Amino acid sequence: MQRTKIRHLLASTAPLPVALVKGWVRTKRDAKDFSFVEVNDGSCLSNLQVIAVQTLNNYTEIRKLTTGSAIAVQGALVASQGKGQRWELHADKVDIVQIAPDTYPLQKKRHSDEFLRTIAHLRPRTNKYGAAFRIRSELSFAIHQFFRERGFQYVHTPILTGSDCEGAGELFRVTTLEAGQKEIDHDFFGKEANLTVSGQLEAEMLALSLGDVYTFGPTFRAENSNTRRHAAEFWMVEPEVSFCDLDGCMGLAQETIQYLIRFIMAQCAEDLELFSRFVDKSLMATLNQIVASDFERLPYREAVRILEAHKKKFEYQIGFGEDLQSEHERYLTETHFKKPVIVYDYPKTIKPFYMRLNADNETVAAMDVLVPGIGEIIGGSQREERLEVLKNRMADQDLSTDAYWWYLESRMYGSVPHSGFGLGFERLMMLLTGIRNIRDVIPFPRTPKNIEF
Repeated sequence: MQRTKIRHLLASTAPLPVALVKGWVRTKRDAKDFSFVEVNDGSCLSNLQVIAVQTLNNYTEIRKLTTGSAIAVQGALVASQGKGQRWELHADKVDIVQIAPDTYPLQKKRHSDEFLRTIAHLRPRTNKYGAAFRIRSELSFAIHQFFRERGFQYVHTPILTGSDCEGAGELFRVTTLEAGQKEIDHDFFGKEANLTVSGQLEAEMLALSLGDVYTFGPTFRAENSNTRRHAAEFWMVEPEVSFCDLDGCMGLAQETIQYLIRFIMAQCAEDLELFSRFVDKSLMATLNQIVASDFERLPYREAVRILEAHKKKFEYQIGFGEDLQSEHERYLTETHFKKPVIVYDYPKTIKPFYMRLNADNETVAAMDVLVPGIGEIIGGSQREERLEVLKNRMADQDLSTDAYWWYLESRMYGSVPHSGFGLGFERLMMLLTGIRNIRDVIPFPRTPKNIEF
């Protein structure tokens, strides 16, 4: 008999004469002649209550079940007489797959996030992390659906690269050289190779052939940072749109975020309710406000002026030519405008070479989307499509044109205005759940000194 997910059983509109579920024991309570067993299979937040009676041939073993044990139960789905659940399963057969020992570390109490990070292989069995990773799954699907509905092509860009898209130099080196070997010619690729920090440059090439594309995959940054917003391995959603200027890019960014939030609110209501009750009581108000708002579009100069007027509030001072810090971003979104903000036209001195130079020769057509509680969630720009301007920008940043010959060549053959952005998938997860540490929205986080699992 094929098993049925508990999520589907709990949504049933009528009793079922027979059903098979397989999952893990959350709790068990024994009476004189029967036992209540709460079973969860990971398909939803709710458990299914199983009634196992003493006439079962292995009832003595059933009474030995512990939290974390794995079982398969076959029986009839009937209306529950108790409070708190609509249906329960009256067991005709209980197969014990494995009984967990008393050392099972997850008990019926709240555990700290710090402790649960030490048992990342088991924490998805908790309500909080099970809910987070179900949302992560649904959010991934929604991303593909959003771009498919808009005619984008899904493309795969390299994880191994010889280019540094961001120009920050915080790259993980990939090599086959033995310790002490320095001859780069003897390395696998014959030149330095790294894990990618972005698929943007390659996605641009595909956008200039296929029109509108997006890539969604893992990226890596060797930044020795232990902040709540940074990880060494993280996922990025990166669309590239041909024949699109900065205004169109900002519009797509707002549309993307609002679509994804609405999708999760509709598809993951039960899991979101857990986060709104126990993690962030203002979560639903924040999400509703974001989907109902037109994002404020704010030139960088104006953002600096607003922040300078309140400089006593900040640990980090701000002035023209300096990047916004998290405290500045959150002030703009949470205090000043009380809604998402798109800051655009940044100084060219703090942005990468590929961003389009504005007519003032001082700023570039860059934009960052800032949201309450998180700060920056999207960074993007109109790309520099003019060959000579691009060469000059690279020269200003001491970048080798030889290393980017293929990127420059794309500006020779049918170059067009085009734009794109990178959406931090984990930061979006933080926004959706109210979780404030990136380590808690990734199943197995990679941070400095942490590669345990």
